[in-house]
Amino acid sequence: MGKTRRTVRRGLGQGLVVATVLTVLSACSPVSIQRLSLIDAYHERNVTALGYDRLSTSTRTVLQRQNLLAEWKSHPEKAIASLRIATQTGFYAPDFFSQLFALAELDYLVARQQHDRARFMMAALYAYAYLAPDASPDERPSPYDERFRQACDMYMLSLTEAFGTPAHVESQNWTLPIGTLELTARPADLNWHGHTLTDFRPTARLDVKGLNNIYTQAGLGEPLAAVPKMNAGEVQSFQVTDKVRVPVDLFMEIPHSREQVLSDHISGHLVLTANDNAASLTEDGDRVPLQYDPTVARSISLSDSIDWAAEYTDFLNGSYFDNHRRLQLAAIEPHKPGRMPVVLVHGTASSPARWANMINDLLSDSEIRRHFEFWVFSYGTGNPIPYSAMQLRESLTEAISNLGGVAADPALGHITVVGHSQGGLLAKMLVINAGDRLWNGIISTPLDQLSLSAPTRDLLREALFPAPMPEIRNVVFISTPQHGSFLATLSISRFLGRMMTFPLTVTHVTNQLVADNAALRLDMSPWRVGSVYGMSPQSRFIKSLAAIEVAPDVEAHSIIPVLGDGPLADQTDGIVRYESAHVPYVNSELVVHHSDHSTQSNAVTISEVRRILFAQITPVPGDSPPPDGIEKRNIIRIGGQYVPTQRPWK
Repeated sequence: MGKTRRTVRRGLGQGLVVATVLTVLSACSPVSIQRLSLIDAYHERNVTALGYDRLSTSTRTVLQRQNLLAEWKSHPEKAIASLRIATQTGFYAPDFFSQLFALAELDYLVARQQHDRARFMMAALYAYAYLAPDASPDERPSPYDERFRQACDMYMLSLTEAFGTPAHVESQNWTLPIGTLELTARPADLNWHGHTLTDFRPTARLDVKGLNNIYTQAGLGEPLAAVPKMNAGEVQSFQVTDKVRVPVDLFMEIPHSREQVLSDHISGHLVLTANDNAASLTEDGDRVPLQYDPTVARSISLSDSIDWAAEYTDFLNGSYFDNHRRLQLAAIEPHKPGRMPVVLVHGTASSPARWANMINDLLSDSEIRRHFEFWVFSYGTGNPIPYSAMQLRESLTEAISNLGGVAADPALGHITVVGHSQGGLLAKMLVINAGDRLWNGIISTPLDQLSLSAPTRDLLREALFPAPMPEIRNVVFISTPQHGSFLATLSISRFLGRMMTFPLTVTHVTNQLVADNAALRLDMSPWRVGSVYGMSPQSRFIKSLAAIEVAPDVEAHSIIPVLGDGPLADQTDGIVRYESAHVPYVNSELVVHHSDHSTQSNAVTISEVRRILFAQITPVPGDSPPPDGIEKRNIIRIGGQYVPTQRPWK
């Protein structure tokens, strides 16, 4: 019995030992599985030297197969050289694609760690050879392979670091760890609509703040933002602003890339392409899309050119543009025949920069880019409204003439003017047949009976007896105080009005009216002459202008923001009441709820401007023809619904 118990105890002890050993062995199993979160799983599958100090699984596998992993950890450059030799000799040929990608990633990681421009160039060359845009489709990696887009990014970022800031885009020679590189560039690529492109600033590493949306065009190459050099003989009254940044792509093309990249002398070409000239290159009959960062380029333009304090300087100093010889009308890019101009006119104490989100969104649409171009107008926003409207008219007339006129390009006869706030009043002054109604509403004595010099009389006639500009076919009023703004009646507005200074021309006219025509008993004090009082509901000017409809052959549209949801009669955008902005003669009206006066960046507002522009090139459902039951009438859209108005449908 005692022997049996000892045997049982011995058996149990041996079983425990075996169980313990098995447990230890299972814990040391070479293969195990761990469940990851979705985020961790994504990151693990996309680990590369692009975003980490670690290599991708693919490159680690290549190093492991070549028995180079240990050498990589101790002597990275030797490991790269060994992998290059293995690739040259065709060792493990089925891994050729993976080896090219591994060479690109290894050089990229070393370049990052050592800040070595030559290594970055090597990474770009290997990435290009991996992608092989010059090879036949069946010799390229699958676009579904995650390494395909990673190689595109590696090529782009490597060129960004290799070419520096500003990017060096001329012909050049490089000394590389494996030999030499010769790149030739074409001087003709620097020509952009007659301007020479300069100062090529890389955009890949720039982060944009302040714009609602960021637009990029995916492709191959290094995205840059270039400055077009103004020509000495250019017309100064209308041109592309000298601060504009042109989105361009710098493409390093290496013929027979896979053969060349494994040799000790590589030659290729630098191809520079602006985004409005071409969207892709042809490589052996195939289209290679190019990469652009248009939003970043526009943001650089704004950052370099806009002095935000000048918005208030322009407001208080009416001579700002005269004294500084600044352009008042400028284009985003050179005019192309067939594209219809869209002229953007900002409001009080504002600047063209306030249109940035709208321009950025609209230009992201290929159809908009194909049919329209954007001009921006700047002015002293404290000046009398008729005077600023006269400057806008003169600027447009001169621009149309400089571009050859409507006879040379009929598109110049299809201009759309979009005005925000006071800018909407300037726009209206271009599309009304005022006759003597404006003058009579302000001054009871006929112009011809006043004692004035001929130049003064001519200026008053031009400013206060406007006729429609035949080239303007569409006008869009945004947050426009058609019947005045209650804000203009506040004491602070009068205080600001007294701080304003006007151009000598305006001062001279007002002095003549007072000094030589005392019987008029006009109050020509600065705060009454300026735009602020001009937008007061009590102003004779605003009352007279409100009574005049736009010309019948002009399409007019209103976009009216309101802060609340209640009855429209009680609504305001914080500066202009709905009832002041509403006019019955427009072709369409959109009320934008929960939006303040500065609605130019509102997505609904931008969408409505896009609709209005599209209606000029293609019928838009709900606009033309009118819905059933609204025959021969126009429509107004309020809260997303269309309702009839009394203006005849055109």
